[in-house]
Amino acid sequence: MSPTLTLRHYLEAPIAHSHDHAQLVFGLSGHLDLEVDGRGSQVRESSVMVLPFSAHHACGSRDGSRCLVLDVPTEHWVLQSLGEHADASRRLLDHPARLALDSRQNQLVQWLAHSPVDDPLIVQQGAVLLLASLNHPLAQPAPGRRLPYAAFNAHIERHVAHPLQVADLARIADLSVARLHARFIVECGQTPMDYIRSRRLKMALGLLRETPLPIGEIAERVGYGSQSAFAAAMLREFGASPGALRRSR
Repeated sequence: MSPTLTLRHYLEAPIAHSHDHAQLVFGLSGHLDLEVDGRGSQVRESSVMVLPFSAHHACGSRDGSRCLVLDVPTEHWVLQSLGEHADASRRLLDHPARLALDSRQNQLVQWLAHSPVDDPLIVQQGAVLLLASLNHPLAQPAPGRRLPYAAFNAHIERHVAHPLQVADLARIADLSVARLHARFIVECGQTPMDYIRSRRLKMALGLLRETPLPIGEIAERVGYGSQSAFAAAMLREFGASPGALRRSR
């Protein structure tokens, strides 16, 4: 399978599905509401939503939204096509994220949106350029000033049972969402959403090992509406099911 670029007009009627390929949804006009793995976001002009391989997502637009959509076929294609950018692109496509585009990235998106996206060469090279442009070198943090992790942790612990947004952490740090994302990658090698998820699951691990609470109740306490989704997340994070982790204490 090769990459595809398509211009799409999303209307009010919601769509909910998942697919084997990863997807980048670049906003051209209007607002597209997206929910990925239970977390809401919005794509508008000069932003892009990353939908990982097989991620379940739902979308709809109250007033209509135009987007340029890049379907990334496989990780093998990424490795074969992106060269030295391949590892960074694989990390980018691992987790759902909404990113702000700078002026140069937005110019590239607009140019492709006005190009013949049924031309295989433009699609192939356009896909490579779009992914590579999202892997630009990140600015280094100011010397001696790290992100306020203690304040982040306190906020996550207070609101762990409710949806948590990267924008919440950005407000605490007094940074833009894009700048916060860059600082997290530089300082601790993970995205802000990875950090939130990791804190949730560490709290869940403590509850499993220190309390007799039912696993379903623990899942709800740390923000998971589905016990199966909670079990899958714990398995990915710690290599064992919640029941096995409780027995191993």
